Amino acid sequence: MEGWVVRALEQVVLSGAAGLRVVEVGVPGVGAGDLLVRVGVAGVNFADVMQARGTYDGGPVVPYLAGFEAVGEVVAVGDGVVASRVGERVVGTGAGAFAEFVVMRADEVVPVPAGWTDEEALGLVLNWATALVSLRGLGQVKRGDFVLVHAAAGGVGQAAVRIAKYYGATVIGTASPEKHETVRRVGADHAVDYRNNDFTQEVLRLTAGRGADVVLESVGGVMFRRSVEVARRVTGKVVVIGAAAGEAVVSNLELNFRHPVQVIGQHLPTTIREAPELYAETLAELDRLIAAGVYPPGRPTVYDLADGPKVLAELEAGRTVGKLALRP
Repeated sequence: MEGWVVRALEQVVLSGAAGLRVVEVGVPGVGAGDLLVRVGVAGVNFADVMQARGTYDGGPVVPYLAGFEAVGEVVAVGDGVVASRVGERVVGTGAGAFAEFVVMRADEVVPVPAGWTDEEALGLVLNWATALVSLRGLGQVKRGDFVLVHAAAGGVGQAAVRIAKYYGATVIGTASPEKHETVRRVGADHAVDYRNNDFTQEVLRLTAGRGADVVLESVGGVMFRRSVEVARRVTGKVVVIGAAAGEAVVSNLELNFRHPVQVIGQHLPTTIREAPELYAETLAELDRLIAAGVYPPGRPTVYDLADGPKVLAELEAGRTVGKLALRP
C-alpha cells in the first residue's frame, strides 16, 4: 500500500462543516502497538462538530483529517502486535477516520460481533459503551429508578433508552417534537421537548416530584443547569458525557445548599485509559446485552464520504435521527 493515494475528509478551517473538503492522501503508517484498518464505514458524532468548531477540549489543530470512529478490516500491524490479527474486523477509534484507511490502537479496538456487518457494528464503542458505562457503571441504574436521557433520538440516546429500560427504569427522553415517536419506539416511557419553558416542571411532574435518579447529560449550556435542577436531591446523579451547547457552571455553594446532587463526568477515551477494569466490565456486559437481544444490530444511515460536510451540518442543526455513517 506504500505509494497509494486514497480519499479522506480534511478540516482546513474551524468553521464547522463548511471547513471540510475531500482530499487525496497517502495511506498512514503504523507505529508500535498500532493496527492499520481499511475503513468499511466511519461514524459521524457530535464531537466531530465540536472539533470542526474548535470547541472540543484538546481537539486537533487545523488542518487535520477529520473523524475518529470507524469499523473495518485490519490490513497491517505495527511492532508488538501479532501478525495473525491481519484480517480481523474491528470497531474502534482513531484520528482521521473519515478516510479509506485509519490507524487504531490494537489494545483499544473491539471485535465486530459474529455475523454482524460493519454497519451493524458501528456505534458499539462510542454509542453503546458510552451509554452503558455512564448509566450502569457510574450511574448505578436499577429497577424503579427514573432516568432522564437527553438527545434521546441520537445514537447514544437511543442506546441509553434501551439500556435503562432493560435494567427496570422509567425513562424520560428529551427531543424535539418531531422525534418523539422515535424516542418512544425505542422504549422511552415519556418524550419531552427540552426547549419548553416548563421543562423542569414537566420532569418533576413525571417523576412524582422526586426528580430523576439518573440524568444522562450531553447537551450542556442551559440544559446542564436544568439537569442539575431536576435530579433527585442527595442521591440523584447527573452523568455528563458532552457539552454540545457549550460550557455551564454550577458553584460549590449551589451543590451544597440549593442543588445537593452528584455530578459525574464521563469521557470514554479517558475512561478507557484511566479505568480499564471498568471498561472491560462494560464490554463484557455489552456481550450479554447482545446475547439477550437488548442491543440489536445497528441500522445507521449511511452516506458517501463526499457527503460528509452536508451530514455534519445536518447533525449540528439537530435535523438527524439515530446513528450516522460515511462510507469511503
